[in-house]
Amino acid sequence: MTISKEELLKKALKPADDSMKLHPYFKGKIQTGLKCPVRSMDDFSIWYTPGVAAPCKAIEKNKDLAYDYTCKGNTIAVVSNGTRVLGLGNIGPEAAMPVMEGKSLLFKYLGGVDAVPICLDTRDEDEFIKTVKLLQPSFGGINLEDIEQPKCFHILDTLRKEMTIPVWHDDQQGTAAVTLAGLINAARVVGKDLRNMRISFMGAGAASVCTVRVLLAYGVKPGNIIVTDTTGTLHRGRTDLEGSVYKEKWEICTKTNGAGVVGGLAEAAKGADALIALSTPTPGALKKEWVQTMAKDAIVFACANPLPEIWPWDAKDAGARVVSTGRSDFPNQVNNSLCFPAIFRGALDVRAKTITDEMCIAAAEALADYAVKEGLLSENYILPTMDKWEVYASQAAAVGSMAVKQGVARINLTYDELYKKAQEAISSARAMVKALMDTGVIPPMPPL
Repeated sequence: MTISKEELLKKALKPADDSMKLHPYFKGKIQTGLKCPVRSMDDFSIWYTPGVAAPCKAIEKNKDLAYDYTCKGNTIAVVSNGTRVLGLGNIGPEAAMPVMEGKSLLFKYLGGVDAVPICLDTRDEDEFIKTVKLLQPSFGGINLEDIEQPKCFHILDTLRKEMTIPVWHDDQQGTAAVTLAGLINAARVVGKDLRNMRISFMGAGAASVCTVRVLLAYGVKPGNIIVTDTTGTLHRGRTDLEGSVYKEKWEICTKTNGAGVVGGLAEAAKGADALIALSTPTPGALKKEWVQTMAKDAIVFACANPLPEIWPWDAKDAGARVVSTGRSDFPNQVNNSLCFPAIFRGALDVRAKTITDEMCIAAAEALADYAVKEGLLSENYILPTMDKWEVYASQAAAVGSMAVKQGVARINLTYDELYKKAQEAISSARAMVKALMDTGVIPPMPPL
């Protein structure tokens, strides 16, 4: 039975309505849980005073023992200031908390990673940097989230240089990894060589900038990439960007758009094999007539959240063969949630000092290959769905192995050892949630 566009639209808007009912019902999505048994009050003498003094003294002599004696080794902070939230913009730190909580939920359930949401009440770069650096003793990694550009670039670069635990900005490397994975398999479906494809970008924010960098590292030809911002295409004639605070944009001007295409997205889309929209969360922002001018067997990724830049059925009507969005309720979800829990899982398991672009590429290739191994690769299935939990273990093992290969790991483990560790951590997290639901500690969902 064919579903009408009206029904599809109604379905697309329903999650927002349900979310407004369920968030106040559960009063948040995460809580503190215990890892150790409490058989009686006598156990407090072990977990707290006086027994706890012994591990404290041991860590004082060797700080690395914090990874073995505390939760540090499996705990990250999800840090934001709420200045660039999803497609909502600068809504402030309090309003950003539901997103950071949701991120923490996904980290735990999909990657077995304990995550703490932290929203900072500052827009000052130096204050933000100083605060995150002060958190370092308590965490094994930092996930930066939803920070306005260009500040996000300076914050990330500074923290990566000055901290000894992995720091990444999910809107940058996370988006780049999952977009690369999606493109690898979309190219397989349409029978094109990704490295030779012409790829246009709608939007030149942090996500697009980093995705371009990772695509270049993967081997896509620089001249075949065209990026557009609100002013138009990025090219060597954009002297308004030279010497500006948007140095990352200017670098793209000098490296990409070999044909020197000028104009806007309408011009950039002409003849493009793929169009990656990481821009305005408004259906219709990406016009059907632009998609119609793309190359045969075109690929369209409309990844803005909570709403895509073009409804997938409109992109299909315009001639696109493979269409993806960032949403889980449409086919072909291309969303960071498919990779960030696994990437941190792998990084934590080898106690990585950083998360490199090569580690992200390893995750992307593992994610893409999983769909191929499933035997399900098609126009409407280019990536595994989030319920295929084994894919997270595969990515984690690939990421950890790459960290070892690059010499940024503190612990050397084999692929098989990493896969087993990831599998155990993810299985444990899912089993814990099920047990809490089965016993009623997590109350059942109310009727909607």
